[in-house]
Amino acid sequence: MRVYYDTEFVERGPEHPLVLVSIGMVAEDGRELYAVSSEFDQDLVRSHPWLSEHVWAQLPLRAGPEGTTVLDTGHPHVRTRAEIARMVHGFLRATPEPQLWAWYGSYDHVLLCQLWGTVRDMPREVPFLTHDLKQEAVRLGIAKLPPQESGLHHALADARHLMRRARWLEERS
Repeated sequence: MRVYYDTEFVERGPEHPLVLVSIGMVAEDGRELYAVSSEFDQDLVRSHPWLSEHVWAQLPLRAGPEGTTVLDTGHPHVRTRAEIARMVHGFLRATPEPQLWAWYGSYDHVLLCQLWGTVRDMPREVPFLTHDLKQEAVRLGIAKLPPQESGLHHALADARHLMRRARWLEERS
């Protein structure tokens, strides 16, 4: 069964590791998972122009000091990385023969692996391969796919749209 997923993350170059902000997963049977890490540096995301504009505003936020917004760590979607790892493991364990799919998925796969530390630490139910839907579109010679109507850069909305795109591609292949 295919599982479409997306991550939002902080990337700062080779001197710094990738930092997970959120992950969204959608299985073909309709199950969904969405989680926001409670462990990323909020100031880093708020001060980054692109992340601030496209990702920060879509996270569960609450009023902070002096008119700022902060991550609402009491929100049910906000979890520690260890909790997210357990959630993802349970989600994939409940999926018959899971096949992971992402859009330009190399970073997503690295972030997925890092939930457990390294690729060697991943539970056996987590596939070592993420298929890339963009690569599949290129293989099929399809350059223009349906645009995402809303929720762009919200990990769960992106995963849902990825599943719609996959179905659209299957109809044309």
